[in-house]
Amino acid sequence: MAEKKILVIDDDIDMCNLLQRFLTKNGFFAETATSGHKGIEKFKEGNYQLVLCDYRLGDKDGREVLKELKGISPTTKVIIITGYSDIKTAVEVIKMGAFDYITKPLIPDEVLSVLNKALQQPAPAAVSNTPSAVTKSNLGSGLMPSQYLVGTDTSTKELYQQIQLVSPTNYGIILYGESGTGKEVIAKTIHENSNRAAMPFVPVDCGTLTKELAGSELFGHEKGSFTGAIGSKEGFFEVANGGTLFLDEVANLGIDIQATLLRVIQERKFKRVGGNKEIPVDVRVIVASNEDLKEAYQKGRFREDLFHRFNEFSIHIPPLRQRGADITAFANYFLDITNEELAKTVGDFSDEVMELFLQYPWPGNIRELRNVVRRAVLLTTGKVIEAKVLPPEIIHNSRIIQTSITEGPTQKIFVADRDTDLKNAATQAEYETIMKVLQQVKYNKTKAAEILHIDRKTLYNKIKGFEDQMSSSN
Repeated sequence: MAEKKILVIDDDIDMCNLLQRFLTKNGFFAETATSGHKGIEKFKEGNYQLVLCDYRLGDKDGREVLKELKGISPTTKVIIITGYSDIKTAVEVIKMGAFDYITKPLIPDEVLSVLNKALQQPAPAAVSNTPSAVTKSNLGSGLMPSQYLVGTDTSTKELYQQIQLVSPTNYGIILYGESGTGKEVIAKTIHENSNRAAMPFVPVDCGTLTKELAGSELFGHEKGSFTGAIGSKEGFFEVANGGTLFLDEVANLGIDIQATLLRVIQERKFKRVGGNKEIPVDVRVIVASNEDLKEAYQKGRFREDLFHRFNEFSIHIPPLRQRGADITAFANYFLDITNEELAKTVGDFSDEVMELFLQYPWPGNIRELRNVVRRAVLLTTGKVIEAKVLPPEIIHNSRIIQTSITEGPTQKIFVADRDTDLKNAATQAEYETIMKVLQQVKYNKTKAAEILHIDRKTLYNKIKGFEDQMSSSN
């Protein structure tokens, strides 16, 4: 039982009781807490392998709870429950160290699948006090399956031509790309095609490194160098010696640590925190960012000299929505992976589903596609995945919006009848206003709803209404 001990944190008492009974019935030892504060206190007292935490709590949100739990025990796997189907929120919590996320309404098979997957993935030894433990916790569920599939889209082929060109060199590299595009996979691919392939590849999510401990995590520390330093510890640079260090979201590092990082890269030696001995190091550094580091240094948030040090070669990873041929390839690949994972035999996607996939902008990129396919396979009882099992944001994503995304604003598709009456004119004006706001926020429906002062469901209904009127007029 101890190896399946789980803490459920949810401010809905009924949900806590329901999950506790369900998990107990399926072999877990489950305890509950009805607030973020109570959950953190109970977590300190127990030895939990898993935490299932609702994102919206009365006193805290999931990000706050996740950060505190990871501060107490970096190796414990945390799974976030959200009823808002907000992909950006999901991406954010995964980047912060969450193992995975589950959306409401909860599906029993999906809950068990994610929990068992978390248990099956080996946990790093918390007592080892080595950077490898922190490294694995920084990865979250990541994009590991996708690293074995190379897309076939033209832009993907160009991307891999650049990788093939730069991999054998020792150049510093900046990878640019949206969240979920697979920057870590690209960095690892570069490492595995370099002359350092036999040496360590160490990925680090800089977004999870606190200002106080970043120096210790990167460069290590000596025993007694600060409160809590009960022993000496190697840093990520030492672990990666001879190999490649991948710094994801490097712009999150503070200016002070950036200065130290610059000296280490230039001089190829460093001192541990609290130490006097200079340690030589030979590491290739690859960094990644979803923002332009040139703009960051122009705004004073990133050191210009460090930018130029990194910027010996830069690679821009295109978002999934610009890689049409890859959407089909990745969808089928994740279908095969999920079938194997769930012991199912779902054979294909319906034509409607694949059309929706090709129209959807995929703000969460490959990571989002992977999760959508996993959820769809769970909900499918037959041999073909149908549109009804897809999330509402994909089903309600109209051709109207997609035409604007892929081709830019063109002629209006929804147009009131020529004999326009007052009602039609009002509808036309409403349509134009919604489309204008959606374009401004890059089709983030949550932001659009906030600007329009309506809830997200109302926005979906209005978009669906425009689609229906367009269909009836054809």
